[in-house]
Amino acid sequence: MPLDDVFHWLVVRSFLGKNQLFPMKRPITIFRMRIYFCILLLCLNSITAISAEKWKLVWSDEFNGKQLDYSKWGVEENAFGGGNHELQIYTDRKKNVRVENGRLIIEAHKDNAQIAGTQRQFSSGRIRTKHRGDWCYGKFEIRAKLPAGQGLWPAIWMLPTNDIFGSWAASGEIDIMEFRGHEPNTHHGTLHFGGLWPNNRQSTGKLKLAEGNFTDVFRTFGIEWEAGEIRWYLDGKLWQTKQKWDTVGGKFPAPFTEPFHLVLNLAVGGKFPGNPNAQTSFPSKMEVDWVRVYQRK
Repeated sequence: MPLDDVFHWLVVRSFLGKNQLFPMKRPITIFRMRIYFCILLLCLNSITAISAEKWKLVWSDEFNGKQLDYSKWGVEENAFGGGNHELQIYTDRKKNVRVENGRLIIEAHKDNAQIAGTQRQFSSGRIRTKHRGDWCYGKFEIRAKLPAGQGLWPAIWMLPTNDIFGSWAASGEIDIMEFRGHEPNTHHGTLHFGGLWPNNRQSTGKLKLAEGNFTDVFRTFGIEWEAGEIRWYLDGKLWQTKQKWDTVGGKFPAPFTEPFHLVLNLAVGGKFPGNPNAQTSFPSKMEVDWVRVYQRK
């Protein structure tokens, strides 16, 4: 069927019903094709608008102040290595965590930082919304630019506020974005669940850009979390859906049935990215433009 007739058929069918078609006795002009195409675009835009209207903004941080908003974020201080043999110590110093020019900066340094008698070769930042922002289900979007370099491990993720089903990973973990600094065009999205460590399991996927890197420009990382389904998005485009998980502590869709909170951090070293090498540049930073949380209307 000629393209003109396809446009004609789609538009007429949409507005008059499947049994009322105009006869295609003469070719459709370019002008008429443009009209039909505009009508189709309007229909598609209407569908997109209807979809967007299903979500209501309930929490956000645009980082427009002069300092971190402590009513929304807590800054973690520890040198535990995250259970992953990470090399950093997390501090609340401004060199590691700050708001600057409308952006959140989480910056890693090679500075032999020492806190309360504990010293590490690297320092960095980790913040969370625990007891300040906790949600069960919703749409979560974070616009960020990531650092490049072997051994750098920026992450945007969610942990259960209360371990209802048991300690990690029986109560779950949602990784919205994990990134290896030596793979600048690829990021990962993962669920952790199952039993208590070491009987935990995970389901992961990764997205590789067709062109460009996550270190070049800001990208919007997001998920839509609903009962029995979690969907991953990049710049508003769906790239992964997961519907299968379990926990020793309850029945499906547990453990993802309880409030979780957001965690943003930049780790150095560890099992996931490996350790820094001589080419890794310090200081290195993850920049966050904004964080937004929506829930169903």
